Amino acid sequence: MSLDPTRGPTGVDDRPLALRLWSSTPIHGARLADAERINGPLAAAFRSLSDADFTRRTHYFGGRYENLYLERHRIPEVAAVLATAERFARAILGWDRGLRCGFWLNAQGPGQSTTPHNHDENDELLSGVYYVQVPPDSGDLVLLDGWFRVHVTPAAGLMLFFPPQLMHQVETNRSGELRLSLAFNFGPADD
Repeated sequence: MSLDPTRGPTGVDDRPLALRLWSSTPIHGARLADAERINGPLAAAFRSLSDADFTRRTHYFGGRYENLYLERHRIPEVAAVLATAERFARAILGWDRGLRCGFWLNAQGPGQSTTPHNHDENDELLSGVYYVQVPPDSGDLVLLDGWFRVHVTPAAGLMLFFPPQLMHQVETNRSGELRLSLAFNFGPADD
């Protein structure tokens, strides 16, 4: 099964589109309306960061850290993306209480991939990804749903949400350019 968001429907009435995988795992997707305005400055801000800007790096595989963490004030361009992600997360979850959002960047250069993993580490309720820069042939997101492998061809401006326990990976970037995404987890806010 494949989902190509460049040819599929978009979120309607400011709500993300829902898709169910074979095991009834819910996947939600939407396009950010002003992605073209946001993505250029966001990618430029990422390129201007130095190693000292990152507070933490995790998941060292294949010669790179898959997850790059930093404080929001280091890259204020993420604010619009995270605000939209939170609005969608609240709608998907039906959540009206405090919601915590953790985020990180995934910069996947040519020849790099992201290993199979999930985000079921703490009390996360929902995970997601937003695509900032996606060169052609830079690797599908592969959702590992029981016996099935569901390929999602990413596109700049696409935002996907899925359960934190869903295993997933990213195929090898076969382009000659950097692929950049912003990933996030939502959980109940600490009281």
